[in-house]
Amino acid sequence: MRETATAAKMDHYTVGDNDTRPWGYYEVIGVGVDENGEGYCEKEIRVDPGHILSLQSHNHRRELWTVKKGILEVVLNDRHITLQAGESINIPLKAIHCMANGADEPCIVHERQIGMCSEDDIIRYIDAYGRGTLDNADDNIQKSVDVYNRIKTDIQK
Repeated sequence: MRETATAAKMDHYTVGDNDTRPWGYYEVIGVGVDENGEGYCEKEIRVDPGHILSLQSHNHRRELWTVKKGILEVVLNDRHITLQAGESINIPLKAIHCMANGADEPCIVHERQIGMCSEDDIIRYIDAYGRGTLDNADDNIQKSVDVYNRIKTDIQK
């Protein structure tokens, strides 16, 4: 029996996987294949106050973020978007993006990854915690980095 590409890409996460990170915490709450035959992974993410995740993109997955609690600051390409509890945003394939929390309380986000559900599909452009990043020679990347740096400065005041 031939293994499908979708199934091969999903083997990186299992329900219950979790990790504490410098910015907060995540737990995998669902994995599977949807009605379109695409792999998915669902996570609950906690972004602690005053923290920002890495500015990144993905070549093999798109994401849907829904804020469950708190206020989420989002970089989506060269835009800064603020989401309240109950609001959602689609992160298209290859879009440059990140999450941040400038509020005084943790922000809880439901993330649904569709496509390759793996930490291996992260391209980092800038990171507040010293993880490896790429050179930012492209003008579009630099515009996103500028938005990221403004948000980082604002939330760490």
